[in-house]
Amino acid sequence: MTQPQMIEERLVRAAQRGDTVAMNELLDGLTPYVGKICGPIALGDGPDAAQEALIAIFRGLHGLENPAALFGWARAIAVREAVRVARRGQRQQPAELAELPAADDPQLLVDVQDVLRRLSPEHRAVLVLRDLEGLDEQAAAAVLDVPPGTAKSRLHRARASFRKAWRS
Repeated sequence: MTQPQMIEERLVRAAQRGDTVAMNELLDGLTPYVGKICGPIALGDGPDAAQEALIAIFRGLHGLENPAALFGWARAIAVREAVRVARRGQRQQPAELAELPAADDPQLLVDVQDVLRRLSPEHRAVLVLRDLEGLDEQAAAAVLDVPPGTAKSRLHRARASFRKAWRS
């Protein structure tokens, strides 16, 4: 076990016992990680999703049995909250690809955020888990709580939609 893991585990155990300083330190350490996950999924509502995820982490930390699993556990919560907040705050259906700007449209300078906005929260979530977090299909499916085939098909559709939107 590495030194940072030992410190992390001690912090988790202390926070679980009610040590508010340890809890604050733990949440401060998780905040950038949670924000990195929530931002691309919940887009403009990323900060709200991160806040909701941190609240859920705070409330549920006592139930975490294996402190070494902290980041995986926090990732699952962050994805769940980001998808929930995105569904609440934005339309749930992806835009029709015909609505995307044409190649000669001045809005061709569309950035990644614009393209992501056209995807459903579920598609953004699987893209974040696979392409930003580097999880394999099995792990992404477990985090999303869907069968591996569903995660694989969502990823395929999300990547195809993203590529088509980016190129148009």
